[in-house]
Amino acid sequence: MEEEHFDFVVVGGGHNGTTIAAYLSRCGHSVCVLEARPECGGGQENTEARPGFRIDPHATYLYGAAAPGFEQLELWRYGFRQVYYPSMAGLATLDGKAANLGGRFTPGLAEESLRAIGVEPAGGGEIFQTLGPAAIKELLRALFWTPPHPPDADVEPGDQPWWQVFRKHLGGVYSDRLTEMSYVDFLDETVPWEPMRAFAAFGAWYCGAHPAWDGMLLQSLGGTLLYSYSSGSPRGGIHTYAHSIIRAALAKGTRILTNAPVGEIIVRNGRAVGVRLDDDAAFPEKTIWADKAVISAVDVQRTFLDLVGRQHFDAGFAQRVSDISLKGGSLYVLSVICRELPRYHGREEWFPEEVYPSCVITPVDSMENFNAQTRDAYSFKRMPDKLTPEHLTMMVCTHDVYDPTRCPEGYHVLSPIYLECPPPEYDVTGPEGWNRRKDEVTKAALTLLGEVAPNMRGANIVEVFVNTPLDSEFRNAGMTGGNWYAARQDADQWASNRPLEELSRYRTPIENLYMCHQTMHPGGLCLMAVPYNLMHILIDDGLVEPGSWWYPSPWYMNDRGSVAGAAS
Repeated sequence: MEEEHFDFVVVGGGHNGTTIAAYLSRCGHSVCVLEARPECGGGQENTEARPGFRIDPHATYLYGAAAPGFEQLELWRYGFRQVYYPSMAGLATLDGKAANLGGRFTPGLAEESLRAIGVEPAGGGEIFQTLGPAAIKELLRALFWTPPHPPDADVEPGDQPWWQVFRKHLGGVYSDRLTEMSYVDFLDETVPWEPMRAFAAFGAWYCGAHPAWDGMLLQSLGGTLLYSYSSGSPRGGIHTYAHSIIRAALAKGTRILTNAPVGEIIVRNGRAVGVRLDDDAAFPEKTIWADKAVISAVDVQRTFLDLVGRQHFDAGFAQRVSDISLKGGSLYVLSVICRELPRYHGREEWFPEEVYPSCVITPVDSMENFNAQTRDAYSFKRMPDKLTPEHLTMMVCTHDVYDPTRCPEGYHVLSPIYLECPPPEYDVTGPEGWNRRKDEVTKAALTLLGEVAPNMRGANIVEVFVNTPLDSEFRNAGMTGGNWYAARQDADQWASNRPLEELSRYRTPIENLYMCHQTMHPGGLCLMAVPYNLMHILIDDGLVEPGSWWYPSPWYMNDRGSVAGAAS
């Protein structure tokens, strides 16, 4: 039997596993990453379903531009290149309205476009337009790039880091009532035009915390602020982001083994000491020892119930792990190769190629569109009996307008086109429910696209590719149920509650076993946030001593209740 020793062994080579490896190797430690699939990167995948046409089965935008990891890991040295988009978003309704909402670099475009269709651009959005990029970055880092406070810390909701930043920049708007609100409540009170409310609600849902959950106003809004702050995507597709992280890890000495599923995390006397590879691994009968720690970058349920085993912890903990809700959203994903960009109701004057929205949410005629899909995903847990527009609001993404590497000249790729739906494990018709009606759903979605953009019919559509939620889970085992944030992101599973109080600081009941997966705080999206937050804990536990390149979150509270520094 072969044996090897490393300081750290990382189980899982997705976004979080490779990022923590890059951090640890930069600290001078020996690190081994074990990935079950033939390639690392997890949801940071692009594929050429047809030669020359890059489509996105999972992640599509860069949400993590505010991440300290870009500076700390020096990703520009390893090939990372960002493309910034002049217009990030637009909306279209079935009754003939279309608006280009611009983005970070075209601040006046939304007002001009809305007024052209008779809508006065007033409401809650104006509050956040007063936040410049520096303030938005500060708010995002407080929300996502700060480890949760210790569960026993006595902190009022309004004193959480994100509300501290909100008060700093928007003190005249703040009230304790905001900490209890949902984003939908906020939109109802501040945004008068209903299609804009529906657009904002869908945008938040696609980006993270569901906007109807109480007490999650800033977390829901924060997902859309991540998207707008980044204002683009890596050149060549999201996989180039993954490759830059992997190269950063390899350059510092990380060893990565692919086709290497782990069969067991070895625990001796209550301490994680290494892993044993599965019999199906390319290196069977191989044991890899961890002299400092094992870090699991696979979901919390598989980590404890499968890899560690119930014999190493009490029955109560096992039950709490089993009960963690995975009832987040899932996605039905289409990719369309076409010859012309969608012309939404013929409004070419607001959708010229130089400021064409990279993402259009449609149709958003009323909040019933949003409510209907929420009921389908969370209450009915099935595909609707009738595939009407209310149940089929789509997020249509078009990257190649600004990134010519995505497809050959003369063509466009609408990828991805997202439809919200329940995870297959929770579908009342069975995990293959959406697969059984795949042709029907795809036809209905394309028919609806042709209604809001009449040129999206006939010969304009060259080819269509589909990923159902079950397909996504099959392609990428880390995306349980095709769910990009792995576990529900409501107040019961956020911050010091995510996913359980005793796990919220990335430590586990097993000594020297740590968690680094999107089931942990803050959740999904390719943010480099979970690894950055975990680094704080590893440093406090005496396992890591980074160099001067490292800086902690100023809001980080250690186990003694000391805060790293004053928020600035």
